[in-house]
Amino acid sequence: MRRLLIILMALSLALPALAQKSSSMKKLESQRAQLEKEIAILNRQLKENSSARERELTNLTLVRSKIQAREKLIAASDQTLRILDDSIRTCRKDIERLQARHNTLSAYYARLVRSTYKNRDSRMWYMYVLASESIGQGFRRFGYLRSLASEMGAQATRIRETSAALEVEKERLEGLRAAEAATRKQIASERTKLRGEEDESNRLVQKLGSDRKKYQQQLQSKNRQKEDLNKKIADLIRKESQKQKGGGSGKSGKKTSTAIDTKLSNEFASNKGRLPWPVEGAIVERFGKHKHPVYQNVDLPQNNGVTLAVKRGTQAKAVFNGTVTQIVVLPGYNQCVLVNHGAYYTLYSKLATVAVKPGDKVKTGQVVGIVDTIGGEDLFHFELWQDTTPQNPENWLRD
Repeated sequence: MRRLLIILMALSLALPALAQKSSSMKKLESQRAQLEKEIAILNRQLKENSSARERELTNLTLVRSKIQAREKLIAASDQTLRILDDSIRTCRKDIERLQARHNTLSAYYARLVRSTYKNRDSRMWYMYVLASESIGQGFRRFGYLRSLASEMGAQATRIRETSAALEVEKERLEGLRAAEAATRKQIASERTKLRGEEDESNRLVQKLGSDRKKYQQQLQSKNRQKEDLNKKIADLIRKESQKQKGGGSGKSGKKTSTAIDTKLSNEFASNKGRLPWPVEGAIVERFGKHKHPVYQNVDLPQNNGVTLAVKRGTQAKAVFNGTVTQIVVLPGYNQCVLVNHGAYYTLYSKLATVAVKPGDKVKTGQVVGIVDTIGGEDLFHFELWQDTTPQNPENWLRD
């Protein structure tokens, strides 16, 4: 009984650690799968851009995004390797423990067999019982002989069970070693690809630097277009915000929002960090102010959202329940869908077709449109605003 309790206590301590490792491995596998998808999307985009000489800057952005994804993939693989190494060490210790137990059980069983063999003549057993000085002693001697036979059977069972457990652990060790070898091979392959991508990035930087005048003219034109688009979108959302605030009026005569808007706003805010991504893709332009990737003394216009490279024909989906307030066409952004979530707004842009119309109620995950191919590029732009203040979508969308 005491031995059983010790085993159960040991298992109770080991199982949470094993469960945690399994959970970590599953999370890492999911992360690695997602990063591999992003890299595949970026590779396809780069392949389609290869024939367009005017897209060097876009290609540089794509290559650098791919480098970031590749570095994350290598980091995730390194973490997987550490977990595998730890599991292998634990498995080896378990095998050593089981082997020691097996050896102890086998040695004890051998002693029992030798003892039984020496006293194999049944007449000696009978004489041993009959030679008892009292009935009580006779029963005790009989009980001892009977328990000896029972102990031999139990010991044989324990040896078989330990042997089976030992084989299972040995097979598990082989599996872990194979997984470790495959992971090391993958890391080596990813590092080779990373070096090639870094060389490609450097080549593009040199090319852009050598044609500085030409690319700066293109840059100035794109920057003006970006700033103009930012102003149009900000103006669009400001007007919608004013409409929302005109939903009712208090005693003071000031405009107030409706109770439904307040409830929706609170629900939206409570899901910060847990909203689903509107598309599956790789981020190529992040929120905020950034320096030019080549001309470091040049500031790029404020990016009020995130831009993702996506597969051709990707569906854009609503990130939360809301109401479609506007569908507009903006140069460079094509069709844009603006969805109201109380005091919050989400903008889905660079769409070829839309699946909703103004006034429609949309649910989380509902398709709002199909991403367009503009200039040979499949890019989706998403923005999230709190009233008239742009928010970093990455802080609101789930990891």
